[in-house]
Amino acid sequence: MKQKKLTGSSATIARVLQLLKPYTVLLILTLVLAVITVAATLYTPVLTGRGVDLIVGKGAVDFAALGPFAVRLALTVAVASLSQWIMNMVNNRITFQVVRDIRVQAFERMEKLPLSYMDVHRPGEIISRITTDVEQFSDGLLMGFTQLFTGVMTILGTLAFMFSIDWRITLVVVVLTPLSIFAAKFIAKRTYSMFRVQSETRAEMTGLVDELIGNAHLVRAFGYESRAEERFDRINRDLQKCGVSATFFSSLTNPVTRFVNSLVYAAVGVLGALIAIAGGITVGELSALLNYANQYTKPFNDISGVMTELQNALACAQRVFDLIDEEPIRPDAPDAVNLPVGAGSVEFEHVKFRYLPDVPLIEDMNLRVWPGQRIALVGPTGCGKTTLVNLLMRFYEINGGSLKVDGHPIDTVTRDSLRANLGMVLQDTWLKAGTVAENIAYGKPDATREEIVDAAKKARAHGFICRMPKGYDTVIAEDGGNISQGQKQLLCIARVMLRKPPILILDEATSSIDTRTEVLVQDAFAELMRGRTSFIVAHRLSTIKNADQILVMKAGAIIERGTHEELLAKGGFYAQLYESQFARA
Repeated sequence: MKQKKLTGSSATIARVLQLLKPYTVLLILTLVLAVITVAATLYTPVLTGRGVDLIVGKGAVDFAALGPFAVRLALTVAVASLSQWIMNMVNNRITFQVVRDIRVQAFERMEKLPLSYMDVHRPGEIISRITTDVEQFSDGLLMGFTQLFTGVMTILGTLAFMFSIDWRITLVVVVLTPLSIFAAKFIAKRTYSMFRVQSETRAEMTGLVDELIGNAHLVRAFGYESRAEERFDRINRDLQKCGVSATFFSSLTNPVTRFVNSLVYAAVGVLGALIAIAGGITVGELSALLNYANQYTKPFNDISGVMTELQNALACAQRVFDLIDEEPIRPDAPDAVNLPVGAGSVEFEHVKFRYLPDVPLIEDMNLRVWPGQRIALVGPTGCGKTTLVNLLMRFYEINGGSLKVDGHPIDTVTRDSLRANLGMVLQDTWLKAGTVAENIAYGKPDATREEIVDAAKKARAHGFICRMPKGYDTVIAEDGGNISQGQKQLLCIARVMLRKPPILILDEATSSIDTRTEVLVQDAFAELMRGRTSFIVAHRLSTIKNADQILVMKAGAIIERGTHEELLAKGGFYAQLYESQFARA
């Protein structure tokens, strides 16, 4: 018989139980402690009831018999308190270990996601899943361990103690109980989807805030503040709407269960009084039954609150699981080898690639680059220049043909060894929060200070670094917010110079640098590129005049190739581009 596939919250619960599996011993321990806590707590009304029976009336109190009861009562309370304290510690440990595991899984999957996923998901949304959603899941899981176990044990234990006193009153309690369970289940079913929508809207808001803060200068430069406020207000209203709906429906659980529980308490009181009058039970036993009725109904109130939190936790957990279940990049082949540091030859043979299956881009790319050649890629925006570089870095997999580095097809070597042979400087600079030296050594963490300084000198960055408060130990903000754009680019160039890879990729690497700085950096690049294969992506054609070969691209195809002088002499598309940049009236 085919097993039915779990969906929705059931599937999420099954995943959570799988995460709990490694901590089975701790789970058993917390269950044992829950039993001890509940047993000690429920034994207290028995002792109290027997004590009440020893108080017959005014002046008729058996103090001699009450003494031992008082001692036993004190010991029982002490045992209950100690076991509950240990149980809470164990619950905390289980919860935070599970949360650590799921966060590690999410982070590891994030690092293995293809760039195509990053292209269609905002950073803030991914951040929200790994941080906010995991925290929400943690809170719900902790509450579930803390209150759910003891609540269920209390309900079962209370029924057992009540049955030992009077089965008729216990039967009334059992008959009324399903009303509370049905109400809680009915409401919880409908709140799961609402909490999921709330979590998704919260992630959308996180993404917007991350976008606006990360590009604050552009927001202000283009006067986008009012439109940003409109977007924020719309998402905020959506969050308010779904939050109010989820909270309203979830808040119904507690009063509904309290109403049913009040009926249970009243039924026990009335029926117990009638039986006590008839001599069926003593006054002390009636006192114990009322105490048990109160303890029996309390877990239902707690569990109703737990169910609300669990629905929110499960909705958040499902979003994290969705991230973990995303298709990762294709792993290295089992027989993949390490690409040795070679001469730097590159060959494209009938390469095909599309970002979208129905949108053609590169259909039949053929290119052979000899070691040490400087290849410039030019063309209008969207023609495929950066795509060519991304394929070489294996950020995307080719759809057909063959791409080789030093005679090795890149899908037969490990990604790490391939990228160790490649050095990239992009137009968009990126620096991490840390010292200048740490940023330069980002790709070579074991570099000595002498190597770092030498790389900075070649990148013409040594001068401004020495003028900083602590030189190479100066801490710069995330993304280099406290230094200029040109200085950030120089540090990125120094980072590549430190590694000295055989193949260089310069994607608009000097576009953010002023003219004076560009002259210095071009000299540094000339030294760095000597004897190394270089791919230079550029819009400013003045930076590629000395390239060994210029490839002119349009719509994903190479339409012209040759030196600067040869292409100008042809009077083709390159000549038009050049004239449009340098022609003067």
